[in-house]
Amino acid sequence: MPRVKRGVTKHARHKKILKAARGYSGASSRSYKWAHEAVMHAWAYSYRHRRERKGDFRRLWIIRIGAGCREAGTTYSQFMHGLKLAGVELDRKILADLAVRDTDAFNKLVAIANEQLAAA
Repeated sequence: MPRVKRGVTKHARHKKILKAARGYSGASSRSYKWAHEAVMHAWAYSYRHRRERKGDFRRLWIIRIGAGCREAGTTYSQFMHGLKLAGVELDRKILADLAVRDTDAFNKLVAIANEQLAAA
């Protein structure tokens, strides 16, 4: 069985990790051992946070819609329930954008939701 030397492969693997660790402080950017640990943590965090980001944005949209509702004199839950009764199928991302950028349109939606609540 022929002898296998791993210098090229090992060097390539180390180079990949050290390139990913560029910009890290101290030994984390120079020493393979510490760079590998730092990069593995960073990749784990980035994977997890890509999933968390979706919830973060949903919470942000709900806060913005709630603030717009309070300015219009209603609550978030009453507003959303009224929109559901009215059959308005706008998602929270669009509603939050309307609450921030186009308050007139948002207030019309609040009026529609209040009409439906009063009728129900």
